[in-house]
Amino acid sequence: MPEKTIRFGIIGCGLMGREFASAAARWCHLLHPAARPEIVAVCSPTGKSRSWFTDNIPSVRQSTADYRELLANPDVEAVYCAVPHNLHEEIYTAILRAGKHLFGEKPFGIDLDANTAILGVMREHPGLCVRCCSQFPYFPAVQRIGRMIQEEAFGTILEVNAGFLHSSDLNPDKPINWKRRVATNGRYGVMGDLGMHVCHVPFRAGWLPRNVRAILSNIITERPDGSGKRVPCETWDNATLLCEAADASGVAFPLTLKTQRIAPGESNTWYLEIKGTRSCARFSTREPGILRVLEYAGGSQEWREVCPGYTPIFPAITGGIFEFGFCDAIQQMWAAFLTELAGAELPDTLLARAATPDEAAMSHRLFTAALASASKGTTESV
Repeated sequence: MPEKTIRFGIIGCGLMGREFASAAARWCHLLHPAARPEIVAVCSPTGKSRSWFTDNIPSVRQSTADYRELLANPDVEAVYCAVPHNLHEEIYTAILRAGKHLFGEKPFGIDLDANTAILGVMREHPGLCVRCCSQFPYFPAVQRIGRMIQEEAFGTILEVNAGFLHSSDLNPDKPINWKRRVATNGRYGVMGDLGMHVCHVPFRAGWLPRNVRAILSNIITERPDGSGKRVPCETWDNATLLCEAADASGVAFPLTLKTQRIAPGESNTWYLEIKGTRSCARFSTREPGILRVLEYAGGSQEWREVCPGYTPIFPAITGGIFEFGFCDAIQQMWAAFLTELAGAELPDTLLARAATPDEAAMSHRLFTAALASASKGTTESV
C-alpha cells in the first residue's frame, strides 16, 4: 500500500463524483500507487445525492450543502469539483484561495472570461496542483498512440480527426437539463460539455489550431420541462470544427474536431485518427481493445489490428490478457493526479499527465472563435 494518503473533498455529488468514489474504493487494484485518496467530505445542494456517499463511503465524515463549509475543513487537502459550468469561476477560485489542490471538470469556466479569472487565481497559488478531467487518453491504445507521437513515427502529418459522440439527445421527449440552458451551460453548448475530451491529445501533441471554420447545430429546439410544458433548448446539440493546425516542422494540416449529443447509434463514443506519411493510427472506444495501425515504408499499404490488452501506464492486478474499460481509464486518470500530488515521478509518456489548465484555456480560445465562425459564416483566427 502507498505510504501517503491524500484527503479529498467532493463538490458536486453527481455521476462523475460517484465514479471517483468508486475508483478510490478499489484503489487496491493498483499495484504501486504513489499515494491513495481518502474521501472525507462531500458537498451538494441535495441531501439525496450526498446520501449515496455517506451510505457507501465509510471515510466520509462531513456532508454539507455549502461548499464553503467543506473548504473550511482542515482535513480536506484536495478537491474534486464537478458542478455546472456557471459555477466554475466562483467555486474553483474559492477552492484555490482556500489552499486546496483542484481537479476540476471541463471546460474550466463557462466562457473565456471565467476561464481567464480561474487561471489568474491559480497563478497566485503556484504551490497547488490544478488539473482538468479527461480520462480517454488513459486507454492503453491511446497511450500507444502517444508514444508514436513522441517517437515521430507518423512522419509528416496529413490529417487528424477526433470526436466525442453521444446519442441520448436524439429522443425529443428527453427532459431538458442544465446542459441545454445558456445560463448554466454557457454559449459553447456541446463544445463546452464534451470538447476538452476531444482537444486533449491534439493539444498535448502541440497541434494547436491556427484558425477554425465551425458548423454548429441546434437540432431539437424544445424539450419537456417536467411540468407538462415544452421549453426552448438554447444551446448547440452538435459541433464540427475544421481547423488548420501544424506539426513540429510547421507543415499545416487539417484538424477536424467533432462533439455531438445527437449522433444516432452512438453511446459514449470517443475516437482519434491520425494519418501521416509513415504511419497512421485509429482508435475508438466502441472497440476499446483494438488499435488499428498502418505503417508505410514503401510497398503495400495495409491496416493491421493491434490488441494492447490490459497494459495501463500505472500497473494493476489485472492480467495483460484481459480488456480495459471506462472505469479503468477513470482510475488511471486519478492515479496520474495522485502521483503529482505525492511529488512522485510520472511515467515518461506524452499522455501521462492529466489535462492542464493551459490546455483548457486553449480550448476556450478555440470555442470562442468557433462561436464567431458559426455566427458569421467565416474562418476565424484562434
